[in-house]
Amino acid sequence: MKLSKKQLLLTLSVTGLFSLVACQSMEQGAGQKASSTLDSKSGSQAKGEVTLVWQGHDVLINGKFSGLKPNSEQGFHVHEKGDCSAPDATSAGGHFNPEIKMHGVPDSGMNHAGDLPNIKSDANGNATYSAKLHGFAVNTGPTGIIGRSVVVHRDPDDYKSQPAGNSGPRIACGLIQ
Repeated sequence: MKLSKKQLLLTLSVTGLFSLVACQSMEQGAGQKASSTLDSKSGSQAKGEVTLVWQGHDVLINGKFSGLKPNSEQGFHVHEKGDCSAPDATSAGGHFNPEIKMHGVPDSGMNHAGDLPNIKSDANGNATYSAKLHGFAVNTGPTGIIGRSVVVHRDPDDYKSQPAGNSGPRIACGLIQ
């Protein structure tokens, strides 16, 4: 099949555009990293360190926490504001929810982007955390979490109570950078 000069240029232009968009998408997502240092709030001793790495369509979240209630679960969420200045962390606002969904089980498709699995502490009140989720990005875009906050709550998230899972006071908060 012989293409005219005009057809060839159009084909090359369209192919180049698709390649550019694909490369930009990969650059904007894969490998992007963020972290957060969580400080105690509401008179607790809870603290933590969290890393977030964008892996394709998912975000891998790893964390280490201390000062938690021993042998228990605590709610854990991305909150809409990157402000942990209030003594009870209410300055962080509500759960990050760019698609305006109900609160629910993480990664169910029927949940806030900021709904994360509970943290489970050991007998000493320490926890290691790992979860791979989708529904948000490691950037500053509309679904991006950079500049927002992560919050640990005193009680476990029940994944059904609206609007936030009945997970109690905010006991640790950190800005995602």
